[in-house]
Amino acid sequence: MSNDRSLYPDDDLDQRLHHDPEEAAATPLDRAMQDIHWAAAELEALADDEARREIEAEEYAEAEQELTEELVDADVYQPDDEEPVAEVQRDLEPVAPLSPAAVHAAAAAQATAPRAEAPRSEFADRVTAPKAAIPPMIDAEPGPLGKPRQTVSGGTNGKPPTGSGGGGGNFHRRSQAPNIAESFQNGLNAVKGNLVIVMAFTVVLNVLVLAIPLYLFQISDRILTSRSIDTLVMLTILVVGAVILQTVLDAVRRSILMRTAVEVEVQLGAPILSAAARASLHGNGREYQVLGDLQQLRGFITSGTLLSMLDAPIAPMFVVAVFLIHPHLGYIVIGAALTLLILATINQRTTAKPFAEANTFLSRATSHLDSMSRNSQIINALAMIPEAVRIWGRDTALSLRAQVKAQDRNVVISSFSKACRLLTQVIILGWGAFLAIEGQMTGGMVIAASIIAARALTPIEGAIEGWNAFTQFRNSLRRIRALLQSSPLNFERLLLPEPKGRLDVERILFVPPPNKAVVLNGISFSLQPGESLAVIGNSGSGKTTLGKLLVGSILPTSGCVRLDMMDLRNWDQRQFGESIGYLPQDVQLFPGSIKANIARMRDDVPDQAVYDAAVLADVHSLIASFSQGYETFVAADGAPLSGGQKQRIALARAFFGNPKLVVLDEPNSNLDSQGEAALAKALVHARNQKITVVTITQRPALLQHVDKILVLNNGSVGMFGTRTEVLKALSGSSMQNLNPGKPALGETP
Repeated sequence: MSNDRSLYPDDDLDQRLHHDPEEAAATPLDRAMQDIHWAAAELEALADDEARREIEAEEYAEAEQELTEELVDADVYQPDDEEPVAEVQRDLEPVAPLSPAAVHAAAAAQATAPRAEAPRSEFADRVTAPKAAIPPMIDAEPGPLGKPRQTVSGGTNGKPPTGSGGGGGNFHRRSQAPNIAESFQNGLNAVKGNLVIVMAFTVVLNVLVLAIPLYLFQISDRILTSRSIDTLVMLTILVVGAVILQTVLDAVRRSILMRTAVEVEVQLGAPILSAAARASLHGNGREYQVLGDLQQLRGFITSGTLLSMLDAPIAPMFVVAVFLIHPHLGYIVIGAALTLLILATINQRTTAKPFAEANTFLSRATSHLDSMSRNSQIINALAMIPEAVRIWGRDTALSLRAQVKAQDRNVVISSFSKACRLLTQVIILGWGAFLAIEGQMTGGMVIAASIIAARALTPIEGAIEGWNAFTQFRNSLRRIRALLQSSPLNFERLLLPEPKGRLDVERILFVPPPNKAVVLNGISFSLQPGESLAVIGNSGSGKTTLGKLLVGSILPTSGCVRLDMMDLRNWDQRQFGESIGYLPQDVQLFPGSIKANIARMRDDVPDQAVYDAAVLADVHSLIASFSQGYETFVAADGAPLSGGQKQRIALARAFFGNPKLVVLDEPNSNLDSQGEAALAKALVHARNQKITVVTITQRPALLQHVDKILVLNNGSVGMFGTRTEVLKALSGSSMQNLNPGKPALGETP
């Protein structure tokens, strides 16, 4: 019997069980412990023995029941006792798994025996002494911010994030912005390099195509006359080898083109998306449709149209081969090729306009679908589905009508081109037969010339059939080039020191196209670092537009906005974006965890930064109330968050990263009284952190937390001054009597 003392941490109990059996048997508890020791030792002895497998479950259950009855009689164990006995279970696990009764018996024995205080384990230290930097959740757990990150927070791809931030598996690590200026040329270089290889394979393929007509020529003119079996076998082997090699080379070049298409998307995807996001600030949102143009490029590269166009430069080689057979047949092929080129020109001229109209209407229908997706709740609530479908159906019908018109013309011309090719073969065969009768060529030469002529005309016919795809490819390439080469991201900016937060607005004029109505006129004011400003005014006075100008979402028609004396247009966009915070009036969250949304979809930030932003915005208690805390997943429509909760999460996002300037547009529009109290605390926290805050609001509750007030009246400054002065002036006069051209109350605008 084993005497492993690691099984008995209590020395006194060990001595009683091993060295004094009579005393050990004095009480029911000691007898029970002796039985436990015996059972454990027996199981240990049978661990590697086949006999252990023959132990019947009934016998074990019966023995356990008897032991349980003894312990119950001794008032040591009750069947419904739920007291944790993890320590005893851990000590006895090396021997064998024990029943609950045995475990409770051992626990009771250890509880009655004196023992020295065991040293604290590392696990116990972690449990009893959590980090004080991050308070526990409401369920007394440390929460996702107080323990090492192990799960994916932002996406559903199953990949853990590489950093400690909140982006999750579906979010890319924040890295240096792609080089927009060189990306287009890099993509073209990747295509050109692979096309050179593909073109080399194409030349070899077209040479191998001549194997079959030469084979027919040899069979007809030599083998049938010489009746040489050996020659026939050798020629057949050579032709079969040529066909196999042709098949392999064709598969290789198609594979290269497929990988080229993938490489193009890899090279241009991120630059196009970055440039489209930047260009959409001053456009109508259609810039994102250039991503569809990238798909068009990828589809064309892998299409048969490109292969036909790659075969077209080799067509003169086949024409020369026909000339070598007989000049008359060569002239016939040249005439057919010229006819096909004329048909291709007619096809391009007659289908260009209808295809352009089809693409325009399709773009409008797609935009309407996007609008329906964004406003699905309104459409369903107001029963607007029939009207929305009617508008989409109208644009779709116009697109299909134009496309059918273009395709009809293309089909007619393609039919003519196919008829031209077939008639060419008929003419070659007929004229070749005449020449054979005249003794100028043989029958094998006629057949070979017919096959080679068909090969010479096939690429031209394929190009005609795929002309629409080529036109779309060309237009897509033009739009991608224009977007990338004209992007403002091409211009590098000097990385400036971290801003202090001074804000200067100088004579801003904003006249948006196309109606040319003045929205803001001559707006000027200044804020020192740490000051707070409330912008108030009637609806339509330009408050939201001013907020967008302050964060650079839109650019003024004239005038400028300066952060630390530097025009926003001269700041590096990345540096500027990380130095400000913005809460728009229409709050939008991204699909991902709350943590990812607060961290601005970055996954390279410490958890403490997310927690600090939540505390600064006073939303930590709100997040802690969710069952999954910071890891709560937010859908594209913000579910399961309410409007007020979305606004508070977006407020934390605005304060993330220790910004120096924060612009809040109607931050309390969806908040209840508790949310407004949290917002007021956030403004106080921002003041203590020396953050310059501009709050656009219609409610007077927030005015007591600002230093200055700006009153907008029809796009102009009605008043500007300290809170006390402006409120006093507003209480003494009406807005109708304000002088729009007077900055305010002795303050320098």
